[in-house]
Formats: sequence, C-alpha cells, structure tokens
Amino acid sequence: MGGKGLLFIVALVAMTACAGDAIAPDGAVNDRTIGPTDAPPVPVAGNPIVGAAFWVDPGSNAKLTADTWRATRPADAAAMDKVASNAQAQWFDGSSADIFAAVNNAVTTVTNAGAIPVLVAYNIPHRDCGGLSAGGTTVGGYMAWIEAFANGLGGRKSVVILEPDALTAMNCLSAADQTTRVNLIQYAVQLLRAQGGVVYLDGGNSAWKSASDQAARLTRANVAAADGFFLNVSNFQYTANTIAYGKAVSDRVGGKHFIIDTSRNGLGPTPDNQWCNPAGRALGTPASTSTEDSLVDAYLWIKAPGESDGSCSGAPAAGVWWADYALGLAQRSPT
Repeated sequence: MGGKGLLFIVALVAMTACAGDAIAPDGAVNDRTIGPTDAPPVPVAGNPIVGAAFWVDPGSNAKLTADTWRATRPADAAAMDKVASNAQAQWFDGSSADIFAAVNNAVTTVTNAGAIPVLVAYNIPHRDCGGLSAGGTTVGGYMAWIEAFANGLGGRKSVVILEPDALTAMNCLSAADQTTRVNLIQYAVQLLRAQGGVVYLDGGNSAWKSASDQAARLTRANVAAADGFFLNVSNFQYTANTIAYGKAVSDRVGGKHFIIDTSRNGLGPTPDNQWCNPAGRALGTPASTSTEDSLVDAYLWIKAPGESDGSCSGAPAAGVWWADYALGLAQRSPT
C-alpha cells in the first residue's frame, strides 16, 4: 500500500494467513494488519451535495428492456420507462478485475455529463454473513481494493455509499472480526475522502436496530470522520418513518446528516417487513437533494429497482436483473 501520508496503522507481518477470511488474534490477515485510524472529524454544516444533478444511465437494463418491449408491449414499455428515466447508483464489488479503471471510467462518464457520481462500495470481508449476497474479499485484499477504488475517484467529487449492511449486520462476526471490520471502514473513509468522496456509512433501516444501537455502531466506526450515514438501502420503509428514525440516530452522533434510499418504498414495506423481493411494492421518490428535512441530504435510488434481492421465492440470484419485478414496481408506482 502506498499510504498516501494518511494516519492509519498498516504493518506487514511475516506470517501465512489462515484459510479463507479467518483473522488471527493480532488482526493479521494476508500479511497485513489494520488498526483504527486517526481521521479528523468532518464538521457538520450544510448539505455537501445540495443542488447536485444525478446521472441516468442510457444503457441500463431497464432502458434496454423498455426498448425491446416498445413495439409489442407498449404499455409495459411505458411503465418500464419510469425505471429507466431515473438516476440510480452504480455498484462495485470484487467482480471488477480492475477496480481503478472501473471507478475511473464511471466517474469520468458521469462528471462529463455534468452530474455527480453515486457509487456503492460493496466488497467487505464476510459480506452479508454468507447470506444471499455473500461475497467480499480478504482483509488484505480489501485494503488494496478500496485504495484502488479511492484512487479511481481522482479527486472528483463523488457520493460513496460505503458497504451497505456492514455495520448493522455485523453481529454474525466474532468480536475480533467486528473490530477488524470497523477498522476497515475507518480506513476506507480516510482514503475515499482524500480523493473527493462524500462518504456515508451504514445506518441500517428503521425496522432493524434501535436508534441507540445503530448510533453506537456508527460511533464505533468513527462516523465523525464521514459526511454522514445512509438509510433504507435495499429496503422498503416509508420515507417519513425513515426520516424520524434518521433524526433519532443523528441526535446521537453529533447531528450528522443522512441520505435515504427511496428506490422501492413508494408503498412502504409489507406488514411483516419482508426484505427479499416482497410482492406488491412500488417505486419511490426519484433521486433529488430537495428533501423534507434539512438533515436529509438526498433521496437516492441506491438499490436498482428490478435487480433481485436474492434467490428467494423463485427469484434469480442477488443483483441479477429481473424485468417482471421491475415492471410490477413501476406499475404500482404512485407517480
């Protein structure tokens, strides 16, 4: 690692990593040790992305599907246009062979279009605790990956959604692995902010952890050094409920701002809060920095509507495009 002069602890050790992602008692994995950073706090001020324009992908799955249907299924194509015409975040995980090039190309395309990139970093070790979105890399692999990701920003202002569920779902990890995870988050925040990232940490959703519990997790990950936190990613909670929850969390973390994923919350959650491709849901408010509260920096479509939550109830694997689900979201959309 180059280090870039940042105040973090990275030590090379002469050892062989345990199989898989196992973490030794001293925190060493793949010949690296990660410790807590000493990043300075980001002052809580106004909205750092106020007035931003967000990018609509002209080659999205939704656009391609709508165009395919236009001649033979015009009503369905018009509904799918509701998905295709709205800005959505771009996700990056370990499948990118060259993460620097992938991020650099994405940021270049979006900034050249006069918009601000919205990027999701999703490659943390033990991702999703081995669940339907399992994946991620090793600790050493992540340190190299997130440095390359950050360098891809190239000093250009970009919104970075850092590791959805990484803090809220970390109870599956041992105490040592939890410590390593929060240290990796802190490390990532420093690298990303040094390269122009406006960085938000995992705040879960209003139906998951209590505000005090979530605030403790954010504090442990040094949310003070980030721009704020994100809520409702890949979930369906109503915006009003999410704002109330976010304000309760914010009160406990120094007044930090937050953003809300509104991509699929137009009709809220199911009565039992199903999270894996629940039926009867709808698109929510399009991406915008014009929100209902001064603490809410933006509504964003972070989870791409129509990309599966996982292989439940006959659905395809997590992240795979599912046109029928996207169509249903659009048909039930209140706008």
